[in-house]
Amino acid sequence: MSRRKAREMALQTLFQMDYNEDITTEPALEMVFSEYEVVADKDKVYAKHLIAGAKNSLAEIDAIIAKAAYDWKIERMPGVDRNIVRLAIYELNFSTEPVPPGVVINEAVELAKEYGTEDSARFVNGILGALVKNKEVP
Repeated sequence: MSRRKAREMALQTLFQMDYNEDITTEPALEMVFSEYEVVADKDKVYAKHLIAGAKNSLAEIDAIIAKAAYDWKIERMPGVDRNIVRLAIYELNFSTEPVPPGVVINEAVELAKEYGTEDSARFVNGILGALVKNKEVP
């Protein structure tokens, strides 16, 4: 597997938790892991890192999103798009493991193409690109 798969698993987990407040991280993550034949330990660790980081920084991340997507209320954004952007902003602004902005944006756009609507990739790219351009993220 790869970091891409770890991001995919983190997205699936955050999405579940976003729509089911009764589910906690571990059960949600175990459900996601069970859908894959093999999950490398390093991928589990990175997925957990992304989920914990995004959850712990959620208020700050959502404030960044609200500022960048001024025409969209966060709760009105499609859940997949919202959680892809949350993960990307976590990686760009808060993660202890630096990843170049271009890589983070590309990975987020690829997730949006795979899991979102036909407009998701453009939406995700627009928000993240604006944040990088305006130096809202490193």
